[in-house]
Amino acid sequence: MTPPLSRRALLQATALAAAATGLTAAPAGATGATAEPAWKVRPFGLDEVTLGRGVFAGKRALMLQHARGYDVNRLLQVFRANAGLDTGGAVAPGGWEGLDGEANGNLRGHYTGHFLTMLAQARASTGEEVFAEKLRTMIGALSEVREALRREPAVLATDGRFGSAAEQVRGSCQYVDLPSGVLGAGPAVTLSAWVKPTHDADWARVLDFGDGTTRYLYLAVRNATGVPRFAVTTSGAGGEQGIDGTAPLPIGKWSHLAVTIADGTGTLYVNGTAVARNTAMTLTPAALGTLADHWLGRSHYSADPVFAGALEEFNIWSRALSAVEVAELQDRRAAGTSAGPGDLVSYRFGETVGSRFADSSGRGLDATLRRTWGGPSHPGFLAACPETQFILLESMTSSDYTKVWAPYYTAHKILRGLLDAHLATGDARALDLASGMGDWMYSRLSRLPAATLQRMWGIFSSGEYGGIVEAICDLHEHTGKAEHLALARLFDLDRLIDACAADTDVLAGLHANQHIPIFTGLVRLYDATGEQRCLTAAKNFWRMVVPPRMYGIGGTSTGEFWKARDVIAGTIGATNAETCCAYNMLKLSRSLFFHEQDPAYMDYYERALYNQVLGSKQDRADAEKPLVTYFIGLTPGHVRDYTPKQGTTCCEGTGMESATKYQDSVYFAAADGSALYVNLYSPSTLTWAEKGITVTQTTAYPQEQGSTLTIGGSGSVSFALRLRVPGWATAGFHVTVNGRAVDGVPTPGSYVSIARTWRRGDTVRVRMPFRLRVEKALDDPSLEALFYGPVNLVARDSATEYLKLGLYRNAALSGDLLPSLTPVSGAPLHYTLDGIEFAPFFEGTEDPAHAYFRRAEPRVVFGGLDSRVANPARTDGTTLLDAVWAAAPFRSKGALIAQVRDVVDAWVADGLLGRADGEAVVRTAGTASYAD
Repeated sequence: MTPPLSRRALLQATALAAAATGLTAAPAGATGATAEPAWKVRPFGLDEVTLGRGVFAGKRALMLQHARGYDVNRLLQVFRANAGLDTGGAVAPGGWEGLDGEANGNLRGHYTGHFLTMLAQARASTGEEVFAEKLRTMIGALSEVREALRREPAVLATDGRFGSAAEQVRGSCQYVDLPSGVLGAGPAVTLSAWVKPTHDADWARVLDFGDGTTRYLYLAVRNATGVPRFAVTTSGAGGEQGIDGTAPLPIGKWSHLAVTIADGTGTLYVNGTAVARNTAMTLTPAALGTLADHWLGRSHYSADPVFAGALEEFNIWSRALSAVEVAELQDRRAAGTSAGPGDLVSYRFGETVGSRFADSSGRGLDATLRRTWGGPSHPGFLAACPETQFILLESMTSSDYTKVWAPYYTAHKILRGLLDAHLATGDARALDLASGMGDWMYSRLSRLPAATLQRMWGIFSSGEYGGIVEAICDLHEHTGKAEHLALARLFDLDRLIDACAADTDVLAGLHANQHIPIFTGLVRLYDATGEQRCLTAAKNFWRMVVPPRMYGIGGTSTGEFWKARDVIAGTIGATNAETCCAYNMLKLSRSLFFHEQDPAYMDYYERALYNQVLGSKQDRADAEKPLVTYFIGLTPGHVRDYTPKQGTTCCEGTGMESATKYQDSVYFAAADGSALYVNLYSPSTLTWAEKGITVTQTTAYPQEQGSTLTIGGSGSVSFALRLRVPGWATAGFHVTVNGRAVDGVPTPGSYVSIARTWRRGDTVRVRMPFRLRVEKALDDPSLEALFYGPVNLVARDSATEYLKLGLYRNAALSGDLLPSLTPVSGAPLHYTLDGIEFAPFFEGTEDPAHAYFRRAEPRVVFGGLDSRVANPARTDGTTLLDAVWAAAPFRSKGALIAQVRDVVDAWVADGLLGRADGEAVVRTAGTASYAD
């Protein structure tokens, strides 16, 4: 009996059937292949919203300067090297984007994808040709890389000692495969080669002839102490008979190596001079017997590096050359010496094309250039590393990022960058590369059992795939290929999705940034398939993070992982709030808002954008680094690190993207054009071509407590202007249109809608007074963060213990705590309290900072008057002053005094406060003066 189709198989079959009839899967109610009909609102393009002067434009200018000046050939180096192409002497950026970084650079290529996206966004935002030109350069190079990977490796010719030589680019994983019989089986041998190493890796082989790791003969450029080594064995490493050199070979220079074995003596020559001798060598080629592999540049030990450098004049003789004969090899090719070319094999390596090397010995034993990993499984493969990263993941059962480090995460960054480049420039090559990547991934993943996929995606780090589902859905919109939509479903991590769809919180212990993008992908899958489970899971997930696992600045995670929900104070440390997490939570919030216009999504967006994301970019330019944080440590006195892990981390990649798309969510339009949402207050100009108008927002927000919007264009147009009322705007939200007040009292955490026919010159003024307030940690009310309107204020102090601050001393009748602080002249949003300076979190400085502090109100103080009465507290930590000010705002001083009386009477009745002390509190409250 045929088993029923699984949900995944059914969806794949449905998508493929749609393709067969020329259709593509679309959201319920949609009329075409695109996702937009499912959206209730739609965003504007980056080219439709222009940033005005302000904090966002200032931060962006720094990143644009970096983007203009950075040599993209450095990014392309790892791709070209992987394909065996000339890298032009470019030096990879380093850190995670190179071969020498963490985990041997197994994540290389990811940063290039980020850079493509940054350039595309910069091009869209500014229109500058320099960004388009860089994109075309990169797309052209990546096209050449893919073409090179599709074919057999080809020789890369370079200047040699006597003519042309063959270069092995580091990272190419290329080696020379010699036929059997090149070693011979006699009692004596001479091996000779000119080498120019370009890297100082230990154990890279000039040659390695053997059967695995038991019987072999090798010549290494460097042993563990950095000097050349020759060894032969028939019993593995423990039985090696070896000869070690006395000095390292120079990097980037030609050196001649030769080894002779005869009559029990082995001699190692360097540049014609015998440098070491072993007189107890009993093993000869004859003792090895017939060997399976004869390699130049590759080791039989898989952990050893492939030789990086150039080879010329490799010869093997069936006798031991004399010292005079070896010396002759220094000045001319072997064919021109008294020894003549090797009688067993002789390669000049003078070829300039193809993958074959001719044997000049007369025996016809031509050699072949090969890759250690063979070649791509599909012609669409494009990466900066061998496909083995993807292959090994399929058999992994546990985490080991040193062996396999998130290959599909890297694929996502590249795919996303290609799609963005195509949108920004119209370059068809970029879409072709992206489509090929989709085809290749489908060819790999569609053949795997569902259980294998579930295991893969559940492995920490190795199985991380970033926002690949979202990117694949976008790819499907371009190509219409059913395989691409089917591919998106192959990344489902069912146990997490099902739990979130059921509103079951299973996030504790999960790697945060590995899983946040899963849900952005699910929203796009809902767009493409109409499957409600996807959207429900994403909505529920968002609420499991905001606010249960959210720090005041909008960030989440500690040490990259989530802890139990509602634990904030208990997780604060030096590795909080990975910057990538904020980037992805913003994307998710934005995506959810397209479907459900819950103001909470945009309240969160403002919080994270105006605090963590802005504050993650240092306020200075740098030619080499984007200067973006990895973690935002929230521990007391933490100093932000803007060049983490040597640069080129995931967070620096997303940081480059964030800094070139600050305007992406300032405005949204209703899908039917009936309304314009103003989500963020930011100096900007919207060009709403559909309506034939512009909307210019003039403000210094958040230094200014409001904004002015002016309608431009010709004619008149009707729509509802919807202005976000921030959840923190408890001091009022006042709107005028052409000087006339808009009726009503807006509710914080909502939108004010003004429907009318708008004309050129219409002016809308918004005023939203800020108040200084605190936000308490969910698990410890005494640990608090300080906010002024949307801005988190941090104390700049080098102390490494939590600062203890009292804020009620001069609180206003409105409940505003600002009167307790002193403004710093000439420095907007800077204040002092008890000699400590407070400044906006978004300022990208390296000052030690305190984002949280301990609330300390030891005595009851009103309007600066000290009652001399200790401030009592209940068992939950709530103090008498907390209870009083919880009722703010007060319409008058009398209302405040009445509240004080009520609280005092209650606390006296509960035995928490003496009657005499209570009366002293009431008298002090009545005597004090208060700001409004």
